[in-house]
Amino acid sequence: MAIDPKKIKSILATDCGSTTTKAILIEFADGEYRLMKRGEAPTTVEAPFEDVTMGVRNAITEIAELKNQEITEKGAAVSYLDDHGVITTSRIPNRDENRGVDLYVSTSSAGGGLQMMVSGVVSTMTAESAERAALGAGAIVMDVIAQNDGRADYQKIQRIRELRPDMILLSGGIDGGTTVHVAELAEMIHAAQPRPRLGIGFKIPIIFAGNKDARPLVDKILGEETDLRIVDNIRPVLEQENLGPARDEIHHLFMEHVMAQAPGYDKLMTWVDNPIMPTPGAVGKLIEETARQNNITIVGVDIGGATTDVFSVFEDVFNRTVSANLGMSYSICNVLNEAGIENLLRWVPLHIEVSDLRNRIRNKMIRPTTIPQSLQDLVVEQAIAREALRLAFEHHKTLAVGLKGIQTQRDISEAFDQTGSGQTLVDLMGLHMIIGSGGVLSHAPRRVQSVMMMLDAFQPEGVTKLTVDSIFMMPQLGVLSEVHPVAATQVFDRDCLIRLGTAIAPVQGVNSKVKPGNECVSVTLKRQDGSTDSIKVPFGSIARMDLEVGEFATAEIKPARGFDCGKGSGSSMTIEVEGGLCGVVVDARGRKPMYLPTEPKERVAKLLEWIESMDVYPIETLKGYLE
Repeated sequence: MAIDPKKIKSILATDCGSTTTKAILIEFADGEYRLMKRGEAPTTVEAPFEDVTMGVRNAITEIAELKNQEITEKGAAVSYLDDHGVITTSRIPNRDENRGVDLYVSTSSAGGGLQMMVSGVVSTMTAESAERAALGAGAIVMDVIAQNDGRADYQKIQRIRELRPDMILLSGGIDGGTTVHVAELAEMIHAAQPRPRLGIGFKIPIIFAGNKDARPLVDKILGEETDLRIVDNIRPVLEQENLGPARDEIHHLFMEHVMAQAPGYDKLMTWVDNPIMPTPGAVGKLIEETARQNNITIVGVDIGGATTDVFSVFEDVFNRTVSANLGMSYSICNVLNEAGIENLLRWVPLHIEVSDLRNRIRNKMIRPTTIPQSLQDLVVEQAIAREALRLAFEHHKTLAVGLKGIQTQRDISEAFDQTGSGQTLVDLMGLHMIIGSGGVLSHAPRRVQSVMMMLDAFQPEGVTKLTVDSIFMMPQLGVLSEVHPVAATQVFDRDCLIRLGTAIAPVQGVNSKVKPGNECVSVTLKRQDGSTDSIKVPFGSIARMDLEVGEFATAEIKPARGFDCGKGSGSSMTIEVEGGLCGVVVDARGRKPMYLPTEPKERVAKLLEWIESMDVYPIETLKGYLE
């Protein structure tokens, strides 16, 4: 049944997470869509319940109870559920206004989400394109198999056999090219006899998105023993990437195979008005839609207990990466191992023993649901978050790249430019907005702490808006955007995003030798009420200027010679900036690299200076720890 967005006035959306199922109610009121109520309940995909719809019912029942508390005086009680599931107009066309909603949609990452393996002929070409397709569809990529990945065939076969992914994406070759290498990859998968993670006795789904001339060969090798699906080549020519058909088929198979085998999902699939999406895929969909509607570039991040997802839209290209070993609880020791103890300590404004820091991190890993109980604990946790975010962003930049393997023509002005195919698409000077999500960012005791974590981890350049997701409803809004993009973006803008403010960050020249305290940048704000405010921030410092949420001002930015805010070295610029809970932040600590003393005593003193300037933590309490 076709859904007419104009007739949709009330919407229920749920996200079935690995531990918690979250539900939101959206209604059309006063000419716009707004979030009305939200409910939560434990996810019930595991024993003893083994029926995901029980958790969904409980979360939706909480919304109904909250709604009824609001309208009891009128004597009209609402209900959203009956014996058959969620009441919607698609199932009951003549429902009354107190029963059900016009639309119900859902996402899911319960049961471990979507786990995939991808393969391609060349690791930096077709295999990388296949990985981008899988990640963009919301999958966790367990491994990337390529002809030239340095492993022996028997090792690859053993790896495929051990992992038991939900599905495999097979790519390789341009259309009309050689079919030999693609056939060898197919033979390798056939030899491994892979079995799916869910649904014993079912054939493993394999998507072939490679050289169209190799389709008969692949079908002959894999067609009988696997559930083979053939889609358009993800790399039809070297200069072109075509990820859409592969992503669409991944979503289709996610519903047909993965969700169908998970407890209770067969029932949930009959309730929804639009196919269930993997949670990360839905978040990416919303970020992509927001970038498109506003014509801006975005970096989004979701930092969880076990993984950190990074999303970006640059040059109209969407990318997503999963750092499956970087998180704030289950994977916190991996952050320590990857970042190193020195990199963690550089963000801690305390004299702390290395053994003490290691013990705190280990305690968090074995007690993953605990939250910081003291200011010391909070400072250490947020220092670790900076490194987890930084490492995940570095990983993202290596995959969010232009196509490798293509020839580019250059004129004389580009002769000494080292960029080209394979260069990262992430342009920090051209970045318009950062969206932070995950407990450590969304629930920081002071919003300015989220600002500092994102500034230190991502180090944006020029002028960038900083925001956080208030209650993590981006997945539900992402799947809603497929059916009703207007409702999704209105709620995202008004009820989901918390505007922290705008960061202004000058970048020093590569070879410039600037000393702390030297002149760096001056900023003048001209507010809409006619008032003005000016500040000069020297190199190595950071400062705040007041500008309220929803307030705009004209900023006149004058970088000193040797510094660039987006218009070239030493060039002034005028730009409109938006306020937020933390106003306008002028970050003159430099980039490439950021200025931070290496000597411990000087480093702690500088961190305390920044903390006091931005009011990040209670400064007197922190200083008390140092006495």
